[in-house]
Amino acid sequence: MPEWSVTEPRTFALDGAVTALKVRVVNGTVNVVGIDEGPARLEVSEIDGPPLIVTQRGSTLTVSYEDLPWKGFLKWFDRKGRDRSAVVSLAVPADASVEVGVVGAEAVVSGVRGRTEVRGVTGDTTLVGLAGPVRAETVSGNVEAQAVAGGLRFSSVSGDLTVVDGTGASVRADSVTGDMVIDLDPTGPGTDIRLTTVSGEIALRMPHPTDARVEANTTSGALSSAFDDLRVGGQWGSKSIKGTLGAGTGTLKATTVSGSIALLRRPETTSESAPGKVL
Repeated sequence: MPEWSVTEPRTFALDGAVTALKVRVVNGTVNVVGIDEGPARLEVSEIDGPPLIVTQRGSTLTVSYEDLPWKGFLKWFDRKGRDRSAVVSLAVPADASVEVGVVGAEAVVSGVRGRTEVRGVTGDTTLVGLAGPVRAETVSGNVEAQAVAGGLRFSSVSGDLTVVDGTGASVRADSVTGDMVIDLDPTGPGTDIRLTTVSGEIALRMPHPTDARVEANTTSGALSSAFDDLRVGGQWGSKSIKGTLGAGTGTLKATTVSGSIALLRRPETTSESAPGKVL
C-alpha cells in the first residue's frame, strides 16, 4: 500500500486505477476534476501545519490528516485546525466516486460522473457538471450546483443552496435558516422535488409545461406562483399553493415556517417569467 507524508508542495502522477477518492482538508482549497484519459494526478501547491497523508489502497486514493476521520466529520472542531491549511488539486477518472470533507476550506468538484459526497463545516462548495448522484452536507457553508444532472441531496443548518441549470429530476433539500434558489429543467420523467426549511426563503424555477403534483406551505411567509393551474390560498395566517401541473406524474413539495416561497416559470425564450399571483 503506497503511502506518502506530504510536508511541502509536491506533485504526484499516480500509478494504477483510481475508482474512489477521499479527501479531507482543513482551511485552504480542494479542487477535484474528472478526466477521461491519463492517470490520476495530485498536486499539493500549498501546505502549512501537520503533513497530509496520501495513501493508495487498491483503487482507493485518500488524502487527509491522521486526526481527521470521515465519521463524525461535521462535529470536528479543534483549535489545532487554526494552525493548518492546504491547497490540493486532483484529477481523477470521471467515473470515480468522490468524497470531499472541508473545514474552513473551499471545495470545487467538476466533471465527475460517479457518486459525489461533500461534507463541510464552514467554507463554500461549488459543484459543476456532475452526472452522478450528489449529496452535500454543511453546517454553515453555502453550496452552488451548476449543470448537475444526477439526483441532489442537500442538508445544512445555515448554508444556502443555489442550483443553476439543473437537469436532474430529483432534488431533496432541508435547512434551518438557509435560503434555496433552484433553477431546474429536468431531462427525465418522474420529477421529485422536496424542499424544507424553517426560516429560509425558497425560490424554485421550473419549465412549462411541468408534470407534477404541487404542494407548497408557509406559516407566516409570502407565497407567489407563476403557474395559472395552481391555487394560492390559506387562512389564519397559514398559506398554501396546491394543484396539478400537466399529467401530475411527479412531486413538488416545499415547506417553510416563516420564509417565503416563490414558484417561477422558466422562459421559453429570452423573455421574463410570467407574473405570478401573490397572497
